[in-house]
Amino acid sequence: MSKRNFGNEQKKAKIALEDGRVFEGFSFGAEGERYGEIVFNTSMAGYQEILTDPSYRGQIVTMTYPLIGNYGVNKEDVESWRPFAEGFVVKEASRLASNWRSRQKLDTYLKQNNIVGIEGVDTRAITKHIRLQGAMKAVISTGDLNDKSLIKKARSSPGLIGRDLVKDITTKGIKYWQKKGKYKVVVIDLGVKFNILRQLAANGCSVVLVPADITAEEIFRIKPDGILISNGPGDPEGIPYVVETAKKLIGKLPIFGICFGQQILGLAFGGKTYKLKFGHHGGNQPVKDLETGRVHITVQNHGFCVDIKSLNARDIEITHVNLNDATLEGMRHRKLPIFSVQFHPEAGPGPHDARYLFKEFVKMMETNRAKKN
Repeated sequence: MSKRNFGNEQKKAKIALEDGRVFEGFSFGAEGERYGEIVFNTSMAGYQEILTDPSYRGQIVTMTYPLIGNYGVNKEDVESWRPFAEGFVVKEASRLASNWRSRQKLDTYLKQNNIVGIEGVDTRAITKHIRLQGAMKAVISTGDLNDKSLIKKARSSPGLIGRDLVKDITTKGIKYWQKKGKYKVVVIDLGVKFNILRQLAANGCSVVLVPADITAEEIFRIKPDGILISNGPGDPEGIPYVVETAKKLIGKLPIFGICFGQQILGLAFGGKTYKLKFGHHGGNQPVKDLETGRVHITVQNHGFCVDIKSLNARDIEITHVNLNDATLEGMRHRKLPIFSVQFHPEAGPGPHDARYLFKEFVKMMETNRAKKN
């Protein structure tokens, strides 16, 4: 733990993990106490998009890149209406923000949005510990600095398994992101990133955002050309009502699932999901397209995955696999116009290798409409 002098005394802060490991550093951002599953993100930039990704609800994010905040915060790079990470852990939080788009410093942004941060900790040690022991429940605190007390709090916190983290972040009511477009797409909002909506709009789609608890019958009344099931936080088994809706949509309309959306489809197809040891979080995950043999560098943020062996191979074809751990990264139905990926083709932040998938979705809707006519 290293201390830097910024003209006033820095307040101490601690992170305690449920296995008894404690890390000490200094407070930045908001003060207080937050609970969540601690994970690490390997992206070198894009901290604003990461903080505002709703998929991080219920998680404390540790950045592996050592210097965070050096280009400040702007109005353009948000991926939702507010930050959703429970806490933010960095090696060094830059007090200098230098970028022509910057409007404020990261420290100020975290304070305004009540996000507790901690700096000056050994983020390499945290990352190595999570890789060896797995992601686990944790608490970040600027008030209670008693190790035993914090460890007890971490152990008694709710965690992610079986929880519905979607109900409080999904859109309220039916909303149009963009009215004009050749094809009308209903996006089931489980915690959708704005860049998914931007990419649909950029590909000529009319975009309708609907809440997670919408029924299939309500979706049919909108008369869409296709359905996108979005990314979102936590355990897919915690939102069985969305799985039931997906089951009723299968075979009726073209469907594209992204990240959490793939897990929902996997359950709807009769498969199973499981928790990854430490998840995939970052913008440098190598994924192989089994049809073309090409390797895409992808953006990912998930802690759960569909079990390949649980899927019916007669109906479901595996399209992509992760080259780091051979987990499922993409699938499609052999007969129906349905496909999904575990990574984020919209990027925001990260490489744009997989943005072509939005065009594939548009082609799918075009083909389906032609069959009807």
